[in-house]
Amino acid sequence: MFLRVEHIGLAIANLDEANALFARLFGKAAYKDEVVEREGVTTSFFQIGQEAKIELLGANHEGSPIAKYLDKRGPGIHHLAFEVDDIRAEMARLKAEGFELLADEPKEGADNKLIAFLHPKSTGGILVELCQDKG
Repeated sequence: MFLRVEHIGLAIANLDEANALFARLFGKAAYKDEVVEREGVTTSFFQIGQEAKIELLGANHEGSPIAKYLDKRGPGIHHLAFEVDDIRAEMARLKAEGFELLADEPKEGADNKLIAFLHPKSTGGILVELCQDKG
């Protein structure tokens, strides 16, 4: 079951410039930067209020999924992420409801999460991420 919006992911062409811009916008620096080698991405997280987060996603190399996204669509909203309490159960429920998963098993993501994505063609064109705390 979806518990809340966990974060909004933004694809960014220049992560250093975006970090400076969002730090000025929010009046505080990112609380965490993290490289996710497997995905070829560097992320920065900004806490907004008590529950919401913004995740900036910068490509580490030309072949990464974020680089391909930026080439095709340009910078902007990449995905909406929702916190779930049991990611495997939620994946099974959504698959039974006819949603297409991008992988059969969750994988390790940034910010100490297990993650899974729903294909945008099954969610009205929006890339949806499921997140569960690992700890």
